[in-house]
Amino acid sequence: MSGLARVLLDAGAIVSGSDSRPGPQTLELSERGASISRQQDGALLGPHIDLVVRTAAIPVDNPEYQLARRLGLRQMKYAEMLGLVMAERLGIAISGTHGKSTTTAMTAYALLQCGADPSFVIGGTVRQLGGSSRSGAGAAFVVEACEFDRSFHNYHPTAAVITNIEADHLDCYTNGLSEIIESFRTFAAAVPAGGRIIANGQDPNVRAALRGVAAPIEWIGLEEVPTLQWSTRVVDVSRGCYHGQVFHEGRLVADLRLGVAGGHNLFNATAALAACALCGVRPQEAADALAGFRGVERRMSEVGEVNGAILVDDYGHHPTEIRTTLRALQEKYEPRRLICVFQPHQHSRTRFLLQEFAESFADADLTILPDIYSARDSDDDRRSISSADLAARIRANGRPVLHLPRLEAIVDFLRGEARAGDLIVTMGAGNVGEVSRALKQEPQAPRLLHAT
Repeated sequence: MSGLARVLLDAGAIVSGSDSRPGPQTLELSERGASISRQQDGALLGPHIDLVVRTAAIPVDNPEYQLARRLGLRQMKYAEMLGLVMAERLGIAISGTHGKSTTTAMTAYALLQCGADPSFVIGGTVRQLGGSSRSGAGAAFVVEACEFDRSFHNYHPTAAVITNIEADHLDCYTNGLSEIIESFRTFAAAVPAGGRIIANGQDPNVRAALRGVAAPIEWIGLEEVPTLQWSTRVVDVSRGCYHGQVFHEGRLVADLRLGVAGGHNLFNATAALAACALCGVRPQEAADALAGFRGVERRMSEVGEVNGAILVDDYGHHPTEIRTTLRALQEKYEPRRLICVFQPHQHSRTRFLLQEFAESFADADLTILPDIYSARDSDDDRRSISSADLAARIRANGRPVLHLPRLEAIVDFLRGEARAGDLIVTMGAGNVGEVSRALKQEPQAPRLLHAT
């Protein structure tokens, strides 16, 4: 929402809004001229408002939403508004269960460094880009396209990127993976026949989603296969950061050296190079730019130290993301011990993917679980599963695990446990990052709130 607000402010719109838990993004919007209320009581609403835009996370009983209805104000969801803005540009919509924020950021960063002056909206903060969004004078509008609530069905892309497809958001897709694949097919079908789809050719779910889609497809992957239009061959790895050679239609087009760790980021960068090529940027020029890319906040972000142990914060909240991130952290830091503080996000996600979660901590020497961070969960969801249940499953898989319900208890434990050579990663889509921020402070730092 803050990214869209920035784009609209840049375009000359008068913007107001509300945020019950304001942070750095809301402060910046206020400084740029937006009127922002902390109370969602409708104080900023009135007949002078032309349009009310709401996030899909706002429930129908929200007081401001209900007041806007009573006032008869025109309303639409965030994704609908973003789709309208995209329709006026060369829209590049980057989707996938994993990697879409980083791939969107990589694409926007490379285009900006190469002089294409793009607009973009990313679902995460990128310090090198000055935040999460920008309104540029160039033709390209790069947007992170999320499948939750089928939001990406509202977009009008000229080009689409699909990094991968897995089971997630099962509170929204109640029929499971087949329904998710169908949703991605609907998203891809919005790309015109004269557009382009860039897609993971090594993911069978992606290939299933794109059967029969009219737009031409460029398949990408991390090995040289004749059926892949874009492929990257690994040359070497240094402290977790990958060096690869990029081929297009069998011809070497770029030497790619990354400053962010993980083989998954080599794939993300390959997708970004392919997207940049659609905007007229040469692959080697884009690859040279990506060598300077340092990542999205809360994606393996180093935040400080405690007792000589390195602190890292990460957004991963799906089993595949956990496995991939822990493996990349082992490659990058080679720690004496890797301690993972994982805060499960949503009772429903934890219940649906319980066994997958239990098997995802193989690269952690110790896993610590606070209580589940509840979001969009029903009372039945909350009663159905707990972090203690997940801890029991992890223990049954032979991995050391502690269940410490409150974040304060985890901070106290780690202050006594952390040693030089350790790596401590806080991971999850909730407020678990407060643990790493508290640990890097003095012991007398203010106490944390409860996890929920």
